[in-house]
Amino acid sequence: MKETIKDTDYFRLYALGEGVYAAISKPGQGAWSNAGIVDLGEELLVFDSFATPSAGAELKKQAEEMTGKKVKYVINSHYHGDHVFGNQAFSDATIISTSLTRKWCEEKNKMGDLQKEIEETEEYLNNLKNQIDATEDTVLKESLTNQYNEMSKILKDLPHLKVVLPSVMFDETLVIEGSKRKVELHCFGGGHSPSDTFMYLPEEKIGFMGDLVTVDLHVPIHHPEEFRAILGKVKQLDMDMIVPGHGSLGNSELLGTMDKYVSFLIEKTKEAVEKSIPFEVFASNVEIPAEYMKWQGVQGVRGNLSKVYGFYSSLPL
Repeated sequence: MKETIKDTDYFRLYALGEGVYAAISKPGQGAWSNAGIVDLGEELLVFDSFATPSAGAELKKQAEEMTGKKVKYVINSHYHGDHVFGNQAFSDATIISTSLTRKWCEEKNKMGDLQKEIEETEEYLNNLKNQIDATEDTVLKESLTNQYNEMSKILKDLPHLKVVLPSVMFDETLVIEGSKRKVELHCFGGGHSPSDTFMYLPEEKIGFMGDLVTVDLHVPIHHPEEFRAILGKVKQLDMDMIVPGHGSLGNSELLGTMDKYVSFLIEKTKEAVEKSIPFEVFASNVEIPAEYMKWQGVQGVRGNLSKVYGFYSSLPL
């Protein structure tokens, strides 16, 4: 079941079943990533909080008005700002993450001098604008434009952005059980970030995957082998519907697509490293499957090839 029930400035809200909702972000409007709302019975759980306080506030408003219940829990899938900068809209809720995600949130998302943050963001946007004007690659231009639009929304919210950290931590598995249903939080390691949490609803067979699963996106790779291992474990779970961290709703085939992509990066790069082929030569000559040519991402497939090449180059022979 998938039914559109609300269209907001930041996201479209879909009913995936009774009491289970997906908030799918609209490109360039300040949500940036996808989120989830789950009715536990007496209270609500939200999975990820979007990229800006404004989008997070709209998510909370829609969740509570739609159900007549309060948000009690917020889950942070990983530390990246596009999934956690909306936390402050839920400052009266219990925010949950792995211990490692909290650590990285505290270290990497720390707000410095506001004026300096504004100036650095403006400089970044100016660089993006120059890249947009310079490139004739339509896919890259679209990726850069979306990045520009999203970062512009963050810049707009910077004066009142407050980093709110998780207050409850777990490491591998946490089960939250309400009177209506239970949800399972799992972290099998770090593939996209040092610590990636996903949420599984076993009765509904729905997975909210964070950036372990994205659609038509060269999602950055943190640890290639862990990424593939995590996907292998997730595939053992019974999931009929998947809410990706970015992109449209899908089914379990999304897991296969991500696994195939990560495996492509690993196999081609390992082969180049084993043959001592320099990265520039490798990246210039590797044959990219047609199915990935239209995927977005400001660094594209080259960014991930570079990351994976560096990973295997650093391993002892």
